[in-house]
Amino acid sequence: MNAKDPSKTVTGSKDPLHGLTLEMVITRLEAQFGWEELGRRVKIKCFTEDPSVSSSLKFLRRTPWARQKVEALYIRSQRSARKS
Repeated sequence: MNAKDPSKTVTGSKDPLHGLTLEMVITRLEAQFGWEELGRRVKIKCFTEDPSVSSSLKFLRRTPWARQKVEALYIRSQRSARKS
């Protein structure tokens, strides 16, 4: 920990995804929106055709553009939840 640079603190990460696994992100989004709404918000088959956490993890780990969209949705949903 560096007292002169607050960005280097152990617990002061500015990354909203810090400490979260992709599985946690998917699980929380599914709980908040449900698979049907997730499929509307991020148009990928793993959310619309026989959706599951397992199939979503496989696809998102191999597909960077889709993972970025899912992570962006998670960040937006957390920001709007804090404002409420």
